[in-house]
Amino acid sequence: QVQLVESGGGLVQAGGSLRLSCAASGRTFSDYAMGWFRQAPGKEREFVAVISRSAGFTYYTDSVKGRFTISRDNAKNTLSLQMNSLKPEDTAVYYCAASRAVAATTHTRSYDYWGQGTQVTVSS
Repeated sequence: QVQLVESGGGLVQAGGSLRLSCAASGRTFSDYAMGWFRQAPGKEREFVAVISRSAGFTYYTDSVKGRFTISRDNAKNTLSLQMNSLKPEDTAVYYCAASRAVAATTHTRSYDYWGQGTQVTVSS
């Protein structure tokens, strides 16, 4: 089992920044690729960013490229998402997730453990 707890969400004006964190406990953190997903009201959960086990590979959905940065610290068992130049359309509940898949993946079904989510609201 892996337990994931997100933090750092909140209310911010458009153009502002937030940094989300995800604290992991349980099994060896570096055994998992880690991803961030988000879900807006009335919409399906969607992929945001993924980072490989060793942090050597990252990938982002097009809408956040150049604005968001995913990172991890395997020594501290933490995952982060730095979000800059936020837009109202970034408003959602953000989830971190852990995947045992060998390759970093964007598919929700490939993730084995999920956090409870943290709300991000961007006002216009």
